[in-house]
Amino acid sequence: MEFAELIKTPRVDNVVLHRPFYPAVEGTLCLTGHHLILSSRQDNTEELWLLHSNIDAIDKRFVGSLGTIIIKCKDFRIIQLDIPGMEECLNIASSIEALSTLDSITLMYPFFYRPMFEVVEDGWHSFLPEQEFELYSSATSEWRLSYINKEFAVCLSYPPIVIVPNSIDDEAVRKVATFRHGGRFPVLSYYHKKNGMVIMRSGQPLTGTNGRRCKEDEKLINATLRAGKRGYIIDTRSLNVAQQARAKGGGFEQEAHYPQWRRIHKSIERYHILQESLIKLVEACNDQTHSMDRWLSKLETSNWLTHIKEILTTACLAAQCIDREAASVLIHGTEGTDSTLQVTSLAQIILEPRSRTIHGFEALIEREWLQVRKAGHPFQQRCAQSAYCNSKQKWESPVFLLFLDCVWQILRQFPCSFEFNEHFLITLFEHVYASQFGTFLGNNESERCKLKLQQKTMSLWSWVNQPSELSKFTNPLFEANNFVIWPSVAPQSLQLWEGIFLRWNRSSKYLDEAYEEMVNIIEYNKELQAKSI
Repeated sequence: MEFAELIKTPRVDNVVLHRPFYPAVEGTLCLTGHHLILSSRQDNTEELWLLHSNIDAIDKRFVGSLGTIIIKCKDFRIIQLDIPGMEECLNIASSIEALSTLDSITLMYPFFYRPMFEVVEDGWHSFLPEQEFELYSSATSEWRLSYINKEFAVCLSYPPIVIVPNSIDDEAVRKVATFRHGGRFPVLSYYHKKNGMVIMRSGQPLTGTNGRRCKEDEKLINATLRAGKRGYIIDTRSLNVAQQARAKGGGFEQEAHYPQWRRIHKSIERYHILQESLIKLVEACNDQTHSMDRWLSKLETSNWLTHIKEILTTACLAAQCIDREAASVLIHGTEGTDSTLQVTSLAQIILEPRSRTIHGFEALIEREWLQVRKAGHPFQQRCAQSAYCNSKQKWESPVFLLFLDCVWQILRQFPCSFEFNEHFLITLFEHVYASQFGTFLGNNESERCKLKLQQKTMSLWSWVNQPSELSKFTNPLFEANNFVIWPSVAPQSLQLWEGIFLRWNRSSKYLDEAYEEMVNIIEYNKELQAKSI
């Protein structure tokens, strides 16, 4: 398919652009295969370059011969284009709708993007499983690298290399894979060097209504326990939901078969419930006519902060089991690709100082959410649309945005313990939904290999880790903290993330300016102290 076939009117003059924080600008609107561009000849006027993949929905209005297109973006921006001529307006709208909903991943911008910067670090090879495993192997010999999933023979959503207990052979692992949802057998997520306890994650066991068991599965997870010790299984579903799953062939670990493990159910919502929550929240944030009572009511009705509390509470529970109870933990929900990842990732941020550095946080995202060694998050499905699109699919869900929000909540409570700043988290959010980089394309490792992302696209980390860019993402307040941090999950401790949900509102601009001024003052004081020394 040629992009030209979808572009009915490639250029329109005398278009007026309205967008947050900028005065209205008149210029020439151009459509390319991947961008909507508005350029003006006015001095000191910034051009608009908008990826079609960032467009969530569009509305059309007409007054006489003047047409207006309202573009609603996945990063929650709302842009207005006033276009002279009804036919031109209809053609532009039709082209935008077609170009923003391309079915083929290989037609997306990352496959056409060529970097304008010198690639110093290849982000695709920055977090290899062998390198990550070395961090554990120096502290323990109880785990090993297994190549059992070479060519995805055991599990399509696991990478070729996984970390399993040293005492469990590959044949046993194959049998365990047949007992776990999607073949996602328990694998190492985190090793706590302080006491040797571990976090594992997996898919649900396929016990079914007949109470099916798998002795190899029992042996595998028991291999992570020390003599006389108990472990905890944290199921991110309610007991009722877990019991209902048995009728569909799923289920949970029976206490009779796992006597050394205590099962805890912590319900974390998923799928359409989270998507509806996001829609309600963004709708409330965009309406600035609310009274205080109405605003607080809308915020509460969205349940967004309730979801944040549920996720953080479960992550804190997992971290407490590891650090305070000295007990290993297995975490799973149904598939092990959504709420499970939120909990395992946040628990590591609480426990592990390295995960609170820029490079360590990138490694965490690769390790837990992408392809390095475990079941990846299906980014292509979950992030296909955002808060504005009318045609919602059941698999769309802001799971990763909720994770980033939870990280921001911890960052806000411990502002000196993180090497990265809020801008880094916002940048990750933007690139998950629309990007020139291939890092978040695809739904699992098998799919990413077939797409040949490493050969055909650029990694986001190659750009982020340039010294010139890293400085923008570095927290000036950072002081290395080698201790476990325990965030408060009390309702009054959780706040709306203004940097995401209110940043396109006029009021948030002044908050950003105040923060920038505070950072400048801190940097100035540091310079004075250095000179005095």
